[in-house]
Amino acid sequence: MAEAVALRQANPAGQWLDTLAAWGLAILWILPLAYAVWTAFHPAEFSAKFSLTAPLTLENFARAWEAAPFARYFLNTTLLVSLILGSQLLLCTLAAYAFVRYEFRGKNVVFALVLVQLMIMPDVLLVENYKTMSRLGLIDTLFGIGLPYFASAFAIFLLRQTFKGIPKELVEAATMEGASALQILWRVYVPLAKPVYVAFALVSVSYHWNNFLWPLVVTNSVNSRPLTVGLQVFASADQGIDWSIITAATLLTAAPLLLAFLLFQRQFVQSFMRAGIK
Repeated sequence: MAEAVALRQANPAGQWLDTLAAWGLAILWILPLAYAVWTAFHPAEFSAKFSLTAPLTLENFARAWEAAPFARYFLNTTLLVSLILGSQLLLCTLAAYAFVRYEFRGKNVVFALVLVQLMIMPDVLLVENYKTMSRLGLIDTLFGIGLPYFASAFAIFLLRQTFKGIPKELVEAATMEGASALQILWRVYVPLAKPVYVAFALVSVSYHWNNFLWPLVVTNSVNSRPLTVGLQVFASADQGIDWSIITAATLLTAAPLLLAFLLFQRQFVQSFMRAGIK
């Protein structure tokens, strides 16, 4: 690390190029968002016409909200991501704790199988998952959307690596005090892993808030349709294309994630830096 820093200091041209590339990527990333914000807050005639004197308006948001049941979509999505996150935190915490605390036959093989799941794209399992949900009678339900994601190989791996870094002295002290296995988990492991839980929660909520393909396949009605699918139906060609209203609806759906990113970006980065791979 010290050699890399010294090399960079000795090569100001390379450092300048790195900074320029970073700014270029940042501008490319923010341009679509800037266009969406401009179009959503201005009348339709200014969607492709940039004028500093263009009037601001909230009418696009009002029309988008009235044109589709976004209140129901927001409720469905909030319930869905909460259900998935709660299940993941519970199941993955118990699994990671078992991998760290207990010795059992085939432990390494089981953990290797967990890691294999990281290399399998969820889209590959669409057909089999749909057949399973159909047999269980869970088609077009929030539980059916979330069930395939109730366990996360990534969360198990991340928590296992974090739990392995917790000093054994703390566990031994808790054991001497008469704490049970679950009490040790709740009072020792979980509090020390809070930054990792925050980081994973942000990743999980972001992914499932934006997940589109599986909810599209398994839902048929407004009662279970999340925001991503509702937005696609709202913006379909047969509804007519009004970019001002469409971008307003897009900002409505993305606003919670953007707000969470702005509020927790520092904790998010620091959590992964602290967790690392020990």
